Amino acid sequence: MGRTLTHEGSAFVNFRHFDFAAPHTHGYRWLDVKRFRLPAADATDRDLLAALVAHEQFRDDYAGGGVDPDGTRHGEYWIRHVTPDAYEPIGRQRAPRLLETWAEQYGALPGPLAEALRREAYDALARADAVHHLNGLGEDEYHDWASVHGEFHELVVVDRRAGRLILLVAADD
Repeated sequence: MGRTLTHEGSAFVNFRHFDFAAPHTHGYRWLDVKRFRLPAADATDRDLLAALVAHEQFRDDYAGGGVDPDGTRHGEYWIRHVTPDAYEPIGRQRAPRLLETWAEQYGALPGPLAEALRREAYDALARADAVHHLNGLGEDEYHDWASVHGEFHELVVVDRRAGRLILLVAADD
């Protein structure tokens, strides 16, 4: 039985492309979304996380030269440290709150941005069978050389009914 994820598409929501009441309020925040078709129906969440971290789209996701399997993925956040064990299940209630706290940290969002986040992230979180959060790598592993990235959240959304896994990366740079 295969454990390979098929990349179906991506979306990138760049906060800079939206008009805020106070310019530069949200700095350089973005949400990167990658959608994958699930493999065999009997794959466990651990199997799915292993397939995700092995996928080239996982490596090619952030600043830092992550396309090199032995290189960095997000500043000094080394890809070799990311294993299925680095993720914790957080559930459908906690995940949207985490993302909302990140997105709205500096105030209300413009309507079109809120709609983009709903469409690309919140709807998927509401349908999820499971949500996993990248956790426990330690500050030295995920902050970049100049500590520019002050916020970083990675969520893996498993929706078995839709046959989809979605990687949500919320960060600032």
